[in-house]
Amino acid sequence: MLDSSPRVADRILVAEILAVDLDPYRQRFSINRGLGDGVYVGQALLGANGIAGQIAGVDTFTSEAILISDADHAVPVSVNRNGLRTIAVGTGDSRRLILPYLTNSADIETGDLLVSSGLGGVFPSGYPVGQVVEVRRQPGQLFAEVVAEPAAELDRDREVLLVWTAEDIKQSAETTVLTEVEQ
Repeated sequence: MLDSSPRVADRILVAEILAVDLDPYRQRFSINRGLGDGVYVGQALLGANGIAGQIAGVDTFTSEAILISDADHAVPVSVNRNGLRTIAVGTGDSRRLILPYLTNSADIETGDLLVSSGLGGVFPSGYPVGQVVEVRRQPGQLFAEVVAEPAAELDRDREVLLVWTAEDIKQSAETTVLTEVEQ
């Protein structure tokens, strides 16, 4: 996991998964890092094999993370083979993502690697998100049914990597300076 850190961020921090939400409709867990470590809502989380999710809530010493497989989560992705951009949406199943916005004529095939596109500025560009496992094109339908399997082992990982970009670090420093000036 640490071998990938030089290509994705300016600052990284390993966090241990403390607890997993047992609600079958939610894909969330708690980690042992919080405000004291500089963790912020929306921060990207990477697993050993790919993007795992992002921070949904922060306390002083812990944080809640939402997995990319949660039904309330979506990740901007591109197909590594041809650069086609779309959005991977969670299904509530840790082994399944869907790509609901691809037309029947879209150039996507079983086996295609999905990587983060970097759009939106949350996730580092080019990091694995998943692999397409099923493409169904229904005649008369506008959109294909595309299913992908997440690259990260969302139900097996014990640790995740918190990622800060240069922009995050700069913004944090500016906030700290403003807070010190106000005091």
